[in-house]
Amino acid sequence: MGSVSPENVRHVDDPGLNGQRGPAWTGSVMLPGDPPEPCPELLTESEAIRYLRLDTVNIANPGDTLTRYREMGLLKATQVSKRLFYRRIELDRFLERLTNENPR
Repeated sequence: MGSVSPENVRHVDDPGLNGQRGPAWTGSVMLPGDPPEPCPELLTESEAIRYLRLDTVNIANPGDTLTRYREMGLLKATQVSKRLFYRRIELDRFLERLTNENPR
């Protein structure tokens, strides 16, 4: 087996929000903000809040909303060491379920 060349890495697709695709190493999915930032695969609570745009609606504590979604079984988190993180794919699945259950 040989090593992976940079040319091959460029062709690895990373599923993103709403079916966006792009090279995994470019951070093609962006977190909202000023300035926007590349969105990692594993998000902290504050990054998940930005990703779901909970910081743009009238919610007193968006972190409590994430906790409620987890407790209701609507959203999965991943514990690494003593911290909870949210996989981007889980956030996308959550959004897809919300859209399918309550289309507008």
